[in-house]
Amino acid sequence: MKTVIRNAKVVNEGKVVVSDIFLSNERIEKIQSVIALPGKTLYDEIIAEGLYVLPGIIDDQVHFREPGLTHKGTIFSESKAAVAGGITSYMDMPNTLPNTLTQQLLEEKYTLASESSLANYSFFMGIAKDNLEEALKTDNEKVCGITDDGLYFNNEEGILANYPYFLEKLFSRTNSLVALHSENDVIIRQNTEKYRKIYHEDIPFKFHPLIRNEEACLSATKCVLEIAKKWNNRLHLFHISTAAEANLFDNQLPVGKKRITAEACIHHLWFSDADYERLGAKIKWNPSVKSENDKNGLLSALLAGRLDVIATDHAPHTLQEKEGNYFNALSGGPLVQHALPTALELYHQGKISLETIVEKMCHNVADIYRIKERGFIREGYYADLVLVDNDSPWTVNSTNILSKCKWSPFENQCFKSQIVKTFVNGVLVYDQGLFNESRKGKRLIFSKIR
Repeated sequence: MKTVIRNAKVVNEGKVVVSDIFLSNERIEKIQSVIALPGKTLYDEIIAEGLYVLPGIIDDQVHFREPGLTHKGTIFSESKAAVAGGITSYMDMPNTLPNTLTQQLLEEKYTLASESSLANYSFFMGIAKDNLEEALKTDNEKVCGITDDGLYFNNEEGILANYPYFLEKLFSRTNSLVALHSENDVIIRQNTEKYRKIYHEDIPFKFHPLIRNEEACLSATKCVLEIAKKWNNRLHLFHISTAAEANLFDNQLPVGKKRITAEACIHHLWFSDADYERLGAKIKWNPSVKSENDKNGLLSALLAGRLDVIATDHAPHTLQEKEGNYFNALSGGPLVQHALPTALELYHQGKISLETIVEKMCHNVADIYRIKERGFIREGYYADLVLVDNDSPWTVNSTNILSKCKWSPFENQCFKSQIVKTFVNGVLVYDQGLFNESRKGKRLIFSKIR
């Protein structure tokens, strides 16, 4: 398990520097312009001339569907797609079957991942109406946080953002990071009925962003922020989808010192409401893909430091589950394999720098969640690395999609950048289409609460 990567363009902590990197026993042992090793040292050598090396991407929001929904995806299948996309660590949501609402069920998911995940992993503890005491037992050094994402709070109706009295109770007692989905269910129901009266069950998908609109997002986010600020909680808001919401966050502190952080997802940075005509249910997400102005506003907020993270919200469904009318087609889609190539495409378009991509997809995630020894290319850190060729065009098609559902909203998209190799804990797990499935990822560990 010794490897020398030679002459790579290392993108890390705001700089691009040509260096050698020596990997040994899962870790980055040395970073120097030229690394000379004793003659008897046995190691693999990778000549990375012209390639970029990034820290492994950390995705803080995925739905890998195991247990209970494995016809859509498994920890193995989706982690395989993830490492092919340069994602070396992920955090999975609790809306599996059964929902992850007890510490025992949570640990069972960790056991599953230890046996099958090609990437490093953590799992959120779910929060709902009846499990507050159980959620409060969450070990903050072994679990990334508490979330309601993908869950219903009460009688299969509504999410936690719609229950301020319960948020008060939760925030007054927990010191865990709380990550929330923020939309106003009352507004969504009113908008749904408005369009149902006109179109009945066959509402055109282009009205999705008018049903799950700016008002629904903005009102809920304002409510959640007010309560979190009152209790000074560590709050992270998932998948912000409107420019108006992005303006609610500030950039006054370094991300590691912020008590409130937020993210944009790759689909909200790439697609807009103009794409519903072409893609329909394939870009039906909650929150919805909205206007070009929202898309541009999210990117501006990322560049300004008001939004802190780029994530995926990877949520595969079968093609059959995405078919049918507006009410039958499920929300969500597979994204882990194509998130980094999409971000790099924005780089090629001159909209974001490589350094900022690494900041938002690696450094900041590690800092927000206090992940130990990952997210940066530093001596002594775990060797989670991605080698990228920024001049190797390829096209997404049905033969190279790795998620179990076998479709992608990016099908037929040509990307200029290609993931060449992915290291997880110093092991070359992905190498130009080939996988090493013999080694599994590790459970993410977190520093103590500040």
